[in-house]
Amino acid sequence: MAASGLRRIAKKFDDELKFFKGWIDKPKAVGAIIPTSSVTARRMATVINAQSGLPVLEIGPGTGVITKAILRHGVKPADLYTIEYSADFVAHLRRNFPGVNVIEGDAFDLDTTLGSKSGLTFDSIISGVPLLNFPVEKRVAYLESLLSRLPHGRPVIQLTYGPKSPIPAGHGDYKVEHFDFILRNIPPTQLWIYRRAPLN
Repeated sequence: MAASGLRRIAKKFDDELKFFKGWIDKPKAVGAIIPTSSVTARRMATVINAQSGLPVLEIGPGTGVITKAILRHGVKPADLYTIEYSADFVAHLRRNFPGVNVIEGDAFDLDTTLGSKSGLTFDSIISGVPLLNFPVEKRVAYLESLLSRLPHGRPVIQLTYGPKSPIPAGHGDYKVEHFDFILRNIPPTQLWIYRRAPLN
C-alpha cells in the first residue's frame, strides 16, 4: 500500500481514538463512540446555501468530519463558526482547520459562547449535539435559540441515533421534517430539519 494510503488510515484511526476518548471522558457531551461517517456529513452539508453570503454555524463538530464536508460544500473557512465543548477536540480542530472560527463553549448558552458574534445571522445551522441526553424542555430551548439566528425558513439540521425527532413537534413555533435515514453510519443515523413555521 502507498505511503499516502497508510497515512490516511492512520489519521482515521487516530480520529476514532480521539472520539472514543472523548466519549469515555464525557459520554453525555459526545453521544457516540466513533465519529459521524463522511456519507452523513456530506448529506448534512447539502442544506447549506454557500452563495447566500451568510456564515454557517456548526455545533458539536467533534473531530471535524462534518466540518470538512461543510468546507468542501463551498463554505469559506472564515465563514464557518464551529462550537465545541471539549477542549481536546477544540485543540484538534484548530490544528486541522486553520481559518475556521473554532469556539470553545456551551451550545446551550450561545449568547455567552458566541460573545461579540452573538448577533450574527447564519445561513443554516448544522447540529451534532447528542440531544437525547437532555430533557425535552432543554432541547426545545436549544432549537429556539438556533432558529432565532436564521433568516425565516432557513434550516437547522440535526442528527440523532433514535427513531424519532429528538425535538418533538408541538412545543413551539417551528416545524419538523424528516430529512434522511443513513445506514452507512455507526450507528445508523436519522437526520431531521427544523424551520420556523410558515408566515401567515
